[in-house]
Amino acid sequence: MMKYPIGMQSFDQIVEGGFVYVDKTALVHRLATTGKIYFLSRPRRFGKSLLLSTLKNYFLGRRELFRGLAVEKLEERWEPHPVLHIDFNGTNFTRDGALEQALGTYLADREDEYGCRPVSTDPGERLVRLLAHIHRQSGRRCVVLVDEYDKPLLDVLDTGLPTARAEGLRLLEESNRATLRSFYSAFKAADEHLRFVMLTGVTKFAQVSVFSGFNQPADISMDARYEALCGITQEELDTCFAEPVRTMADEAGCSVDEMKAQLKRRYDGYHFSRRMTDVYNPFSLLNAFARQEPGDYWFQSGTPSYLIRLLNHSHENLDELTGRYYDPQEFIDYKATVEKPLPMIYQSGYLTIKNFNSRRGTFLLDFPNDEVKKGFVALLAAEYLKPQGESMNSWILNVVDALEGGRPDELCRLFTTFLTETPYSMRRNNDERERERYFHYTLYLIFRLVSVYTVYTERQLSGGRADCVVETPRFVYVFEFKLDGSAAEALRQIDERGYALPYAGGGRPVFRIGASFSSTTGTIAEWETRREG
Repeated sequence: MMKYPIGMQSFDQIVEGGFVYVDKTALVHRLATTGKIYFLSRPRRFGKSLLLSTLKNYFLGRRELFRGLAVEKLEERWEPHPVLHIDFNGTNFTRDGALEQALGTYLADREDEYGCRPVSTDPGERLVRLLAHIHRQSGRRCVVLVDEYDKPLLDVLDTGLPTARAEGLRLLEESNRATLRSFYSAFKAADEHLRFVMLTGVTKFAQVSVFSGFNQPADISMDARYEALCGITQEELDTCFAEPVRTMADEAGCSVDEMKAQLKRRYDGYHFSRRMTDVYNPFSLLNAFARQEPGDYWFQSGTPSYLIRLLNHSHENLDELTGRYYDPQEFIDYKATVEKPLPMIYQSGYLTIKNFNSRRGTFLLDFPNDEVKKGFVALLAAEYLKPQGESMNSWILNVVDALEGGRPDELCRLFTTFLTETPYSMRRNNDERERERYFHYTLYLIFRLVSVYTVYTERQLSGGRADCVVETPRFVYVFEFKLDGSAAEALRQIDERGYALPYAGGGRPVFRIGASFSSTTGTIAEWETRREG
């Protein structure tokens, strides 16, 4: 029976405990032998901590842990090096002084371990002195591994939390950035004492300001050679997890191929280079295997509160960000700000690369899979629309039931009730363009929510684009909405532009639904339905 290392981040514990390990050690060896200073951005719970633990044990020369793995045949020397492993995961940095305390405690412990007397309170200066001391004492250059380098910034990003300590700095965000800048500058000053450095994190948004004065690391976040360094590829799924996939298929009463397709829709879809190698979310996949049940494990494991804060201030809505081609500088190299949240959304794993246009050198960004789309859209809808009545999940399921049951009148009631229960202040805007924008974004969020449960397509037809087409196994719905217009006008547009024609004679009844949305009341004003078939 396979043992799954859920929540485990220590390579040695996984190997010694007999837990399943997807062999990434050939890539680890390539990193260690072809470069010196690296930066890797990957979404949370994607295996970054396990990667650093693997590197740590490799550089400690613990050959016995790597028996049977690819690196055993690649490495001949297994020379042990002193390793400093700095992990920011376990600290809440919203408290003033927490970052300085965490760095001070770590450095003090290492100074005691190696008998190095500090002569400064500055964390960067202390680190330089410590690295030089260890190099002289051991005769070997040091390895430094930094896990979640950006957490001290993400915790306080756009919170407005003040600091009372740093002279000239008003915000804790500014103070933490200055402290990290000083700390990371040590890597440049101590270059001769370093064998290998790797920093991992979710985002690259602060790289310009945090790493100033630091030899720029090789950013391998979109390097095709290392796209599978974290996560699980299709080949790895097929070779390492054939048994649990077969067991899940038996439990669900479906074929192995059907179960693979379900897992792919739910957890696959990440791409980290123009090579477009599919990468599965490892946290969700391992949880599904352990529990023998697909679920939204990754999204439920943490709320992206910093993204919500950014999007609340942004001038861009999610529908304006997804499904578009971008120059890489717009989402990779550009420093994310309150006005430009796209880099943060991409690097955090809520959007991913879906296509590469080689002629233009641009990338299509969209949701990676159903788990992320469902969770992120539901979170944003709850934050944006703030419904006061029944829970979002219950409302979605009721809409799906009405769609699958062919009950358009019930759909009207559900839409009207839901929109009536959104705060009036969210709708009140004297600017006509903003009213139109709110109307379209409301519809986008609602149908994105429903689309996870039904076959949904925004069809581009010869006569134009229908607002929404929803297909269920038994029915087809063609929607057209008008802001401060009439339901009759909306129905007329469906007919004149032939939105429903592709579905005529297809064996399923087709509902044409015209509805008007009132900017005064913020809900459905008129709703008319025509059925064919």
